[in-house]
Amino acid sequence: MAHIDLPAGIPGITEPMTKYLETAHQAVSPPPFHWNDWYESIGGRTIEIAEVDELLRQIHQEQYPRFDGEIASERRDFASPQEAAEHLKEKAIEFGADIVGICEIEPSDVYRGKTVAEKYAIAVGQRMRWRAFQTVPSQESAIECMRVYHRLGETVIRLAAHIRSLGYFCKVEHPIGDSDLLHVPIGLKAGFGELGRHGSIIHPKLGPLFRMGSVITSIPMETDKPVDAGIAAFCDTCRACRIYCPAKAIPDQRSPQAGKDHLGKDRYIVDTGKCFPYFARHYYCSICLPVCVYNHKEWARDFEGFQTELFPKIVMDESPPPADIPGEKRHTYQFTS
Repeated sequence: MAHIDLPAGIPGITEPMTKYLETAHQAVSPPPFHWNDWYESIGGRTIEIAEVDELLRQIHQEQYPRFDGEIASERRDFASPQEAAEHLKEKAIEFGADIVGICEIEPSDVYRGKTVAEKYAIAVGQRMRWRAFQTVPSQESAIECMRVYHRLGETVIRLAAHIRSLGYFCKVEHPIGDSDLLHVPIGLKAGFGELGRHGSIIHPKLGPLFRMGSVITSIPMETDKPVDAGIAAFCDTCRACRIYCPAKAIPDQRSPQAGKDHLGKDRYIVDTGKCFPYFARHYYCSICLPVCVYNHKEWARDFEGFQTELFPKIVMDESPPPADIPGEKRHTYQFTS
């Protein structure tokens, strides 16, 4: 599907056509994840971790107000889309990204009810520290997830500020998930890897243990392409995440009802109604990520010299009953970002 912008009064697009395109967008896009509704469905929030709460406070009170800023009156012109892409990728790495890629935004990448007029997404990802996932679920793994959300938030905020300093408009899509775009489809198109059985991207070198956000803009840039590294085929035979999912939320087979991934394969449908109650009661779970054995777990080591085990200690408590919310608010599959 080609990228389509829908600004008011665009030449050549009639009102009926605009409504058709908007309807098509609504049909293929899931709604934003309704965190409060899902928590209410299980009786409210119960996890209290001081470090997580402090990082959340910093994200909402200190990072969110820095999403916007003034745009320089003098615009820098790039010699080519390739030069623009190379410059912004270099800056993203300088600002803390471990991986960066660029793709065009399609209507199906935008959450239902959200509006995006920009043409490109600059996707950035950061590795999570393996030593924090030696026991899962745990306070350490929960803190590490939030630490990377915060740190990656700083990366996208700095990248956005740099783009505005070049004279261009842009928007921050924060990794914590309160965004206009679905991070996973953007990451797949930006070349970050392939979609795993557990609904998260598996990177050829970083495995699944990373988080991502993006900055969106209309600067003409050379785009990256999806990768086919054999990861999806690996997931079809490996069932580690399904075996170790305490909520039994990860499926055995792909589902034609879930739509196609970027390689044309049927997606796996993760049962959110089973997954969320365990996630929300057991330190935000994350078991499915460190038990992944892709590439013989070459990605699963500590890059700062800490002594770690190759396979985590897994705490599999009894799973709470499944939960549900109204269908119009329900994320059909895959609720993590």
